[in-house]
Amino acid sequence: MLVDGFGRGITNLRISVTRRCNLGCFYCHREGYESSDEMSVEEIARICAAFHSLGVRKLKITGGEPLVREDIVEVIAAMPPFDEISMTTNGVLLADYAQALKDAGLSRVNVSLDTLNAEKYRFATRGGRLDRVLEGIEAAVNAGLTPVKLNMVLMRNFNHEELQDLLSYASSFNKSGNNVILQVIELLNLPGLEDYYYDISEVEKEFAEVAKEVRVRAMQRRRQYVLDNAVIEFVKPLDNSEFCGACNRIRVTADGKIKPCLMRNDNLIDIRHLEGEELIRAIVKAVGLREPYFGGGKHGSEA
Repeated sequence: MLVDGFGRGITNLRISVTRRCNLGCFYCHREGYESSDEMSVEEIARICAAFHSLGVRKLKITGGEPLVREDIVEVIAAMPPFDEISMTTNGVLLADYAQALKDAGLSRVNVSLDTLNAEKYRFATRGGRLDRVLEGIEAAVNAGLTPVKLNMVLMRNFNHEELQDLLSYASSFNKSGNNVILQVIELLNLPGLEDYYYDISEVEKEFAEVAKEVRVRAMQRRRQYVLDNAVIEFVKPLDNSEFCGACNRIRVTADGKIKPCLMRNDNLIDIRHLEGEELIRAIVKAVGLREPYFGGGKHGSEA
């Protein structure tokens, strides 16, 4: 297993396959901007195979929006035998691809869904169609891409009063098991988004008090709260030393650079054109650059 200098084993790889996106969400932190500089299926497969050979067991495919790639099914089919291959998508094209992705080897999907109000969805995404996303979620459940996780970015003055509605929607799929989980994500408090920032800590405490069961995931010590026929999970990455201290994920950008930490862009390592032992050495070097951004290491002590 790959282990960084802080004793954190690396078992998860998150790889972006495109920066393009078919939506324009107002809070997106620039991961969906247009770029023609994308890796080929062969380059993606070579990099993922190298990580797999070093003990990485779970893979997440991200974007931009992965489903805008016409060869996305080929990408999934070319992956080595990870224990789990998941994908984060906005869901707009998911109904068209769900069964083919499952057949190619995809395990499950995360779908971005901040609201069940069609007008608000169109506003937030700059023109997106909520009905297509809901069709995609249903198709994913029917194809067995479960558990589907609904990624809800909780925002003040937009959707903070819809949390129960989203939870009820998720639970409607769970009459025969936990097919859909609601994942509540804290908005990055970036310039221009201050009016929307919502601290999810108090909301999490409310669910902690009524939950029938609390599960603590190994990845970043995230907590899942089990209710009658619903499961809700909270993701609070910023100013969270526990999140960093238990981080077992490393990232690769759409143009083939290892990104050791989500919060930094000053230590990227280009591996796109590397092969064999040279590629392995570069991965090991990148892991050696990892340090907790909050709660430890140089950056943690400054934060």
